[in-house]
Amino acid sequence: MKGRHELKHSLNYLDYIVLRKKLKLVLPIDKNVGESGEYKIRSLYFDTPKDSALREKIDGVNYREKFRIRKYNDNNDFVKLEKKSKNNNLTYKKSEVLKREEVEKIIAGDFSWMSKSSSPLVVEFYSKINGKLLRPKTIVDYYREPFVYPAGNVRITLDRDIRTALQSTDFFNDDLPTISAGDEVVVLEVKYDEFLPSFISDLIQLGERKASACSKYANCRIYG
Repeated sequence: MKGRHELKHSLNYLDYIVLRKKLKLVLPIDKNVGESGEYKIRSLYFDTPKDSALREKIDGVNYREKFRIRKYNDNNDFVKLEKKSKNNNLTYKKSEVLKREEVEKIIAGDFSWMSKSSSPLVVEFYSKINGKLLRPKTIVDYYREPFVYPAGNVRITLDRDIRTALQSTDFFNDDLPTISAGDEVVVLEVKYDEFLPSFISDLIQLGERKASACSKYANCRIYG
């Protein structure tokens, strides 16, 4: 599986407004996004009893991985299991579509069906659930504005209104109460393959700001 480079920046509101305007002038919006130019993401993250994924992220461990269940625009009929891993400076992602009833079983602690799955990712998740005692930890909600550029397979996203449901794992409850996840207004993510075109690198410059190890999951875990 091919790895991708990933850079992250935390933006204040002024940074966001300025950068968003520049991106809209230069780069096309992802064609899969509707007229609004953005979409809502809800993720349910899993971690061990000792919060290994969280601690490895904070400590900057060289190789780390995390599992999450994700849906888009409150669509409960299209849900994905995702494994995201990082090795050195490259990130890797695997995904598998799950049925709603399968997700409900996982959240309820019914894992027996997973060992018989035809999906290698589901079976791997099952092994980690048993071996590392992975369990659902917290829900993270936000809105994403995606921009793309074909050379370098570049994808730039602006994630705003990041919210947490505290310790709730009620993934399919679209009326679930959430609170804002701290002072980070927007997270800028830049993903690309072998190279990042120089004009894009110049475009996303934010003065003296440098790439940071910001994490929406880590920010939301502050609250439980």
